[in-house]
Amino acid sequence: MSYFSHHVFFCCNQRKPGESCCNDHHATEMQTYAKDRIAQLGLKGAGKVRINKAGCLGRCDDGPVLVVYPDNVWYTFVDKEDIDEIIDQHLAGGRIVERLRLPDQAA
Repeated sequence: MSYFSHHVFFCCNQRKPGESCCNDHHATEMQTYAKDRIAQLGLKGAGKVRINKAGCLGRCDDGPVLVVYPDNVWYTFVDKEDIDEIIDQHLAGGRIVERLRLPDQAA
C-alpha cells in the first residue's frame, strides 16, 4: 500500500508573460485552498491525502491542471467550487468528476 491514499499535484509553474501558464489561472491559490480544505475535513496525513505544488506538468495549454495519483486522473478547474467538487467526489467519495477530467492522452 502507498503511504498516501491519494497524492495530488497542482501545476504552479510560472512562465514568461504571453506563454500558457497554470499559475496565471490562480493555481497556487487553489493549491493552498485544497490543502487547507483537506486538513479541515480530516483527510490529511498518512493513509489519506497529500496536496503538493509541482513545477510544470507539461499540460499548461489545458490549464490550470492538477493530477491525482495513484489514479492517474488529470483535472482542470476554474474556481473553489471545482476544487470542492474534486475533493468531495473524487478524493473523499472515490468517484471521478468527469466534467472536469482532462483526456489521458494528447489529441
